[in-house]
Amino acid sequence: MFRSLAIRTGLLCLAVAPFVATASAQVKVAVINTQKAMADTDELKKASAAVEAKYKPKQDELQKLQADLQSIEQQLNSGKLNQQGTAELQAQGQRKQRDAQRISDDLQADFERDRQEILGKASQKMQVVITKLAEEKGVDIIIDAAQTLFFKPALELTTDATNAYNKANPAK
Repeated sequence: MFRSLAIRTGLLCLAVAPFVATASAQVKVAVINTQKAMADTDELKKASAAVEAKYKPKQDELQKLQADLQSIEQQLNSGKLNQQGTAELQAQGQRKQRDAQRISDDLQADFERDRQEILGKASQKMQVVITKLAEEKGVDIIIDAAQTLFFKPALELTTDATNAYNKANPAK
């Protein structure tokens, strides 16, 4: 009985040995700060500048309304207006306040929609670039730098990812 148990154990060890060698092989790991890699791409920089230019007129209009509101507030606080002038200025201030709020809300919603669209497309492209980069470098796992507590700088491929993205997706 002891002999058959020893034989079975020996056979089990022989059967499992190839898998142990495979499991103990080193896994090649890399780290990428995807947020930085994307922000540093030429395409995203150009898109950011285009979005800024697109919303500049509305931002300027909003700043003008805010300056007008400050002027109205100063006039109201000066005490130099009669009752009718005060009422008219207050009504004008309320209209400008509503306009400013509406413009601000629209500006924020439109900007956020454009931002999400741009980041969504760039994120998909970056995922493809990272996958290709991992294959080229023979990396088994790529971890986002935001999810790590510590890593050796030699493991970081953020700059490589940005350069590969710029090469695969030149800014138009």
